[in-house]
Amino acid sequence: MGNTTVLLFTRDGLGSAPSELQQTLAVKYLSLTLQSAELPAKILFYTEGVKLACKDSPVMDLLKELENRGVELILCSTCLDYFGLKDQVEVGIVGSMADILETFQKAEKVISL
Repeated sequence: MGNTTVLLFTRDGLGSAPSELQQTLAVKYLSLTLQSAELPAKILFYTEGVKLACKDSPVMDLLKELENRGVELILCSTCLDYFGLKDQVEVGIVGSMADILETFQKAEKVISL
């Protein structure tokens, strides 16, 4: 069946910490993910996590490389609307909560970051 691991970003970085540390950790995590033998099938972004896939994100190059290597990136359209960021999306596809729910239901493993 292949890898159905899904990563979930709900913050503008990784964990509960000052913003700069969250973003530093996200860069390190995604860099190591790219170097690993097994990439996730998808990465979901909702609430503040959508900011990571928008203009000036510190992880933009990493997300573009993940997408180029076949990882599907899905951003919550409601969240982008809330933050006024729909015109600043630079990677991934804009999806609905139904797309996110379907991804969760099909995933063997969801890792919330």
